Amino acid sequence: MNRRTREGLGGFLRSRRERITPADVGLPAGPRRRTPGLRREEVAQLAFISTEYYTRLEQARAHHPSREVLTQLARALRLSAPERDYLHHLAGAPPLPPPGPSREVRQSIVDLLRRLPSAAAIVLSATYEVIAWNDLATALMEDFSALSRRDRNLLRRAFLGPLRDGRRLYGVSDADAFTRTSAQHLRAAAARYPTDPEVTGLVKELLAGSEEFTRIWAAHDVAARPSLCTTFEHPLVGLISVNCDTLDISDRDQRVIIYTAPPGSPSEEALRLLSVVGTQRMGVPG
Repeated sequence: MNRRTREGLGGFLRSRRERITPADVGLPAGPRRRTPGLRREEVAQLAFISTEYYTRLEQARAHHPSREVLTQLARALRLSAPERDYLHHLAGAPPLPPPGPSREVRQSIVDLLRRLPSAAAIVLSATYEVIAWNDLATALMEDFSALSRRDRNLLRRAFLGPLRDGRRLYGVSDADAFTRTSAQHLRAAAARYPTDPEVTGLVKELLAGSEEFTRIWAAHDVAARPSLCTTFEHPLVGLISVNCDTLDISDRDQRVIIYTAPPGSPSEEALRLLSVVGTQRMGVPG
């Protein structure tokens, strides 16, 4: 780290320290506190490092703090995820990739799904597990709440699931495009999470059980164009042609998939009927 970088790190630590009150971390304020926020010795205590070393960091006199120290400082200073990443980059130790794909869906995204009564919407993890959905998606596809985590994975469904009328994935018209795209996305995810046992286990399972997946995987492609429209063959209301829009949630490595029918179309009427029928038809096989 050069002098300018060390000064940037020191200034950032100081600014984060000064915004935290003792009460925020369960410390008494004391009668003679002159400095805003926490004292240096308090941050050092919370981070389990010496006051002398923390002071040298703020004064740009310390070189290359370890990842362990950076992690402890981030926790002590209550840094947000972007702030943690910034701290690591300032210190010349870029953050390590997360151990595995996130399955936690932000409440605002869950609320968004509920506010789309005329659209079927799901959230997919980086491994294509359905981790959130709205009522119309349940009526259009299947009752995900009745499935195990394993069975909610659309990659397993597409490559290893039971066939219905020669198709595995809800009778969609673009099943071939979906299998190709999903396999390519999984390859990219496997590079991002090389040590995650769920990711590596899913890849091994698909390679062992599907010749089609093995063929796509062997091509080493990672770029795929998403489908913009598809047709579901629904067992109760027949064919439903929908637009398919994908919203990336980059900070969680997740995707929101939204299915909408063209206004005034028979498919819009079919979706409206499904929204009324709801989960009453869940005995029908998917």
